[in-house]
Amino acid sequence: MKIVILILAIFLAVGATIKKSASDIKEVSARLELNEYKSHPNLLPVVEVVAPKA
Repeated sequence: MKIVILILAIFLAVGATIKKSASDIKEVSARLELNEYKSHPNLLPVVEVVAPKA
């Protein structure tokens, strides 16, 4: 029984670590993309405003 609990705890720890790593990678990629825009200002996305005429 102790082995089952130990294996379950290991799986939960690995799962939590993978989830944290995934969120960290997502945050870092967003930060890198923003830094890319700062170094190349002409790469900013074009925003087209579409609104109904009133």
